[in-house]
Amino acid sequence: MATEIAREGTVQRSTTFLRDVRAEMAKVTWPDWPQVRQLSIGVIILSLIVGGVITLMDIVFRTVLMTWLPRMFAGG
Repeated sequence: MATEIAREGTVQRSTTFLRDVRAEMAKVTWPDWPQVRQLSIGVIILSLIVGGVITLMDIVFRTVLMTWLPRMFAGG
């Protein structure tokens, strides 16, 4: 008996949830294709710039740690 009541409550909550989701999705303003393309290009360019900065930092840190530090502490 308690299980049936719990199931009915779950079904009712699920139905209400889906109805609310549908109502909220109707309010969403979706971007058009030119906006999607422009923003996608922006994300790609920004990702390439960040990747380049990380690569540059890696090269600098690797050079400092592998070349300069051993020379500084080589006992010269």
